[in-house]
Amino acid sequence: MNQTNRPPLLAVKHLGVSFQTDRGQVLAVDDVSFELQSGQVLGIAGESGCGKSVTALSLMRLLPKPVSKIQDGEILLKGQNLLDLPIKTMRKIRGKKIAMIFQEPMTALNPVHTIGRQIAECYSLHFPGMGINQKRTASLQMLVKVGIPDARQVMKKYPHQLSGGMRQRVMIGMALACEPDILIADEPTTALDVTVQAQIMDLIFQFRDTTGMAVILITHDLGLIAENCDRVIIMYAGTVAESAAVTTLFRHPFHPYTKGLLQSIPSLAQTAKAPLPTIPGNVPALYEMPVGCRFVKRCNRALMQCENHRPRLMPVSSSHFAACHLVRDGEKKLN
Repeated sequence: MNQTNRPPLLAVKHLGVSFQTDRGQVLAVDDVSFELQSGQVLGIAGESGCGKSVTALSLMRLLPKPVSKIQDGEILLKGQNLLDLPIKTMRKIRGKKIAMIFQEPMTALNPVHTIGRQIAECYSLHFPGMGINQKRTASLQMLVKVGIPDARQVMKKYPHQLSGGMRQRVMIGMALACEPDILIADEPTTALDVTVQAQIMDLIFQFRDTTGMAVILITHDLGLIAENCDRVIIMYAGTVAESAAVTTLFRHPFHPYTKGLLQSIPSLAQTAKAPLPTIPGNVPALYEMPVGCRFVKRCNRALMQCENHRPRLMPVSSSHFAACHLVRDGEKKLN
């Protein structure tokens, strides 16, 4: 699905991730593919539990062991398959080539180490030749860059002494310390007020504009996707339901699930106190996945083949793809 002549910075091909549970082995991510160009912002959206964060952790090779396993696919960074690398080599890539802002900064930061020590550790891992004073200066400068006031005092504090927004800024500073090629932002504005959300996103994109890094923005907030992304992937039950340029997806959604998500967004045009449209039913459990389309039980446009034949991503247009039998059924202009 590469729509340019340039080779992609990152290419994920047919990624499959399984977990061992009390009910046996289940697929949490199944046949997920996408590409990312330098400087591009890719949004990954979907309901909770659809596989967004598992996909991100797979890229970093940080999935919990031994309960999880990447059993299929390739993750190609500049043509090199990260799944073939030994862990020692992968540690050098994390933070320097691919960095991640984790979903909950309070649990991601070490509670027993100061902020200054934790940022300095990023430089210790990837620039072992830096002296103590150099690392201290670089850490201080990074805190200033991410907009933390009185950064010198914050260096001496512990995570619990900072607000949620400040902790998130520290996480961003740690992720950007080594100027990575790719930044994965997993729900970077969750639990933050609207003003701080805007500041956090502005901060990420200031660095994108300065360094040319690519960004993968993982969120369930479609407004955040619409405002900040170039392309968007809609995931459902561990699979990619739809992939398109962000303007195309919001103006001409194809997959019934995508349409349901967009219709559920509150609008000023709606009648006051009117109930919001919803998608009936629930996401199937991982151990109860349908044989065919995973959305079939909730879809109001389901065809006979949807029950027993799983749809694959098909081109709706040159840069718009949907995993829906309606593509083949001659309804490419479904609105």
